[in-house]
Amino acid sequence: MPRLALYTFGVLQTPLADPTPRTHEFYDIGEAVYRKIGQHPGYLGRAEVAGGDRGLLFGADWGAWGEFVVPTWYGKGRTVETTALAATLSLWTDLDPAFDAVYTGPHREALNRRHDWFERSRHPNYVCWWVPDGEIPTWQDGVSRLEHLHDHGTAPHAFTFHHSFTPEGTPTRVEAIGPKRDRVR
Repeated sequence: MPRLALYTFGVLQTPLADPTPRTHEFYDIGEAVYRKIGQHPGYLGRAEVAGGDRGLLFGADWGAWGEFVVPTWYGKGRTVETTALAATLSLWTDLDPAFDAVYTGPHREALNRRHDWFERSRHPNYVCWWVPDGEIPTWQDGVSRLEHLHDHGTAPHAFTFHHSFTPEGTPTRVEAIGPKRDRVR
């Protein structure tokens, strides 16, 4: 059965290595959010650096998730001292559990504060797509699909929770979105 891949990307207002309280708060909240999401029903896993080096993204060993890459519009640093981005790549059993994890609990609280940490952008900050069972999505897959979403809008190849598709390519809705009478599922 296909699984849902979810890639998120945001440009931070300050580098990850910035010693200010705002950056420490982002890290602390992020770690709590990751712990909670890791326990969420439907969560299968996420890309993590081998060895867990905090702040190391480029050049790190990501194992089966591939080399860390970023969208073409990212124009800030690429060293531990200058990197100013946050990106995640995760795998889920289906749309509904991923949506629930993102839009409830600690992650929802963090989303409500995203403008405290992230620059506002005209680019999408996440993309979903289906992967065959047994396949691990790569960072390059996530970037390519996010750029496709930005350039072409939603499609079975790259979509959002609000304009989603089944693994077969049929438009669908996450049950928590919209009035009950509009449910397609």
